[in-house]
Amino acid sequence: MKSVQHIALGAAMLLGAAIAAVSCGQKWQEEPSTGYNIITQKGGQTLGYSPNSGVQILTKGGYAFKDLNRNGKLDVYEDWRKDPQTRAKDLASQLSIDEIAGLMLYSGHQAVPDENITDAQKKFLSEDNLRAVLVTRVGSPEIAAKWNNNVQAFVEGVNHGIPANNSSDPRHGAVATAEFDAGNGGTISMWPSSLGMAATFDPAVVEQFGEIASKEYRALGIATALSPQIDLATEPRWSRFSGTFGEDPDLDVDMARAYVDGFQTSEGDVEIKDGWGYESVNAMIKHWPSGGPEEGGRDGHYSYGKYAVYPGDNLATQIRPFVEGAFQLKGKTGMASAVMPYYTISYNQDPSGEQNGNSYSKYIITDLLREKYGFDGVVCTDWNITKDYFHVEGFEGKCWGNETLTEAERHYKVIQAGVDQFGGNNEKGPVIEAYNMWVKDFGEESARARFEKSAERLLMNSFRTGLFENPYLNVENTVKVVGNPDFMKAGYEAQLKSIIMLKNHSNVLPRQGRAKVYIPQYYEAPRGAMFGGAAQQGRWVDPVAGSMVGKYFDQVTNPKDADFAIVFINAPASGSGYDVADREKGGNGYVPISLQYEDYTATYARETSIAGGDPYEDFTNRTYKGKTVKTSNKSHMDLVRNTRKAMGNKPVITVVNISKPMVMSEIEGYTDAILLSFGVQNQAILDIISGAVEPSGLLPMQMPSSMKTVEEQFEDVPRDMDCYKDADGNVYDFAFGMNWKGVINDSRVEKYK
Repeated sequence: MKSVQHIALGAAMLLGAAIAAVSCGQKWQEEPSTGYNIITQKGGQTLGYSPNSGVQILTKGGYAFKDLNRNGKLDVYEDWRKDPQTRAKDLASQLSIDEIAGLMLYSGHQAVPDENITDAQKKFLSEDNLRAVLVTRVGSPEIAAKWNNNVQAFVEGVNHGIPANNSSDPRHGAVATAEFDAGNGGTISMWPSSLGMAATFDPAVVEQFGEIASKEYRALGIATALSPQIDLATEPRWSRFSGTFGEDPDLDVDMARAYVDGFQTSEGDVEIKDGWGYESVNAMIKHWPSGGPEEGGRDGHYSYGKYAVYPGDNLATQIRPFVEGAFQLKGKTGMASAVMPYYTISYNQDPSGEQNGNSYSKYIITDLLREKYGFDGVVCTDWNITKDYFHVEGFEGKCWGNETLTEAERHYKVIQAGVDQFGGNNEKGPVIEAYNMWVKDFGEESARARFEKSAERLLMNSFRTGLFENPYLNVENTVKVVGNPDFMKAGYEAQLKSIIMLKNHSNVLPRQGRAKVYIPQYYEAPRGAMFGGAAQQGRWVDPVAGSMVGKYFDQVTNPKDADFAIVFINAPASGSGYDVADREKGGNGYVPISLQYEDYTATYARETSIAGGDPYEDFTNRTYKGKTVKTSNKSHMDLVRNTRKAMGNKPVITVVNISKPMVMSEIEGYTDAILLSFGVQNQAILDIISGAVEPSGLLPMQMPSSMKTVEEQFEDVPRDMDCYKDADGNVYDFAFGMNWKGVINDSRVEKYK
């Protein structure tokens, strides 16, 4: 209950009167803002609190402190002069098991269309004591800031006043049709995909991204990034290849280190301790010990992709980006603050012989991650690993290897493995049941110690980022910071650096001057609804707006009138490697994933899969040998070939939006130049084609000569394919790229190739 004194002070603030010093030697003053008050103090931390939360301000040594648990005294955890570890340990010791269980939750995806907290959010914040909130789409930066302030004011008055630690999946992707203007800002800065940033072969670009993105995140109220994805992408068919830094371990190590340093490091007056501070964002690196070696390229979100395999016995290389990169930072924060294991079962890697999803494996989490490699930060499961699923192709739960356990038993096993937090679980009940199981097996003292240890780790990530002192945002500042012109410019320059020129026969690029260009439409195949989005009907698309093209060239609709053509296409798309129709026809459901446009028959696939087995299957051999798969966008290959025919001897330039390796033989002979785009703005492509900017990107992966070499490579081994050789004699191997002078052979190539 609020004191009379506190109510009076709050009223005074609302009238706009700053509180002056009221005692000898007081070093702080307080001013009201919208929905919260700010205390500034000479030589001390800035504090923010809601006058309606019940929190009072204590003074000691002339400094102000927030009485977050409202007990009228300064607790160790409330004393910002203490180090984060000491504070976290003190607070963890005070928390009830209910509160600790709440810290061990990580919310499902939360859209923020407006500034209001939903009833469901209020429930998991107050009743379940959840404090880690995953934010997805936001209405605007202003709305995000206001929502954050409402959330923080709400939780500040609950129990020990623990702030919300909001988080985000990557949100800086470029919109292809967006226009870049150096003088204008945007809703957030736009960058190439992680694979595109890898194509720059420049860790400084990635570190700059981290520095900028962390400022934008904090201005949105986000203090944890569910990134970077540093899985070593040694399996070329994997659907999440584009989220990685490619397949080379040396490049991945350097990019992982740069990314985490950029996100976590605060400097100057925003630093609190050891590089951590108010511009720091916790980096949750993923996915330990690498989700890259998926058998056949099938993804672990589904039971048909639950197995990561190691035919090259190469786990040691897979974990290098973690232990040599993200755990060995150049910056003062030292190592990434959090780790997310992948869904997969790391097949036959546990000496005990158990086949468990990584978060269930004591060997993977405790023996390797914590003990061998010394990681004592937060380990958070990927989303929904403790939930049930109901068919092999289902997207519900992902409890691989533990299907027969109850939900509470799964929580217990995950905690025993050494994990701290459950992604996608908004309810504390199963965590408390797991606690009671530990008490029954090992006694209450042991259970309390284990749960307090997780609480300490989780609280550290809020103390180090200053959330306990001031989790509130100045909305005007948010609007100024997020997507400001300087940040937009940096992102656009990174996009330019990511574009790779694979082919430039007879130096047809650059195309300078007001030439006439033909740009054909391409067909987008229909697709079903995914992740809550709407289904899409098949449609023909103009890849670039005419107004954009007009800034560079004169666009014509008849290829006969054109001086040259630009063909925009997407890389081959052949599905996920599983087909319900095949199963319903009596097959095992498993089909190839193809990296070519033409129909593909898996002649060279394994007779017997390395891994297999599922409660919904009565077999263990997941082979797809001899089966045929079609791509949904074969028309893109046809578009290149038809444009070549229509243009005759006039130049054809092909721009491929690419997210993983592909077989280039089907289109290379029909085009004079090839550019690879990693999800960038079309304007950046036109800047390259027109010669305004010279291409400098390099392949962060190999481009296979055929599907035969794709089938014969090992899922866990980098750079083990035969690479495609084009008509000009260039081999599309790792680190290959061209500029106007020819094949690039600079210090980047020398370092990494």
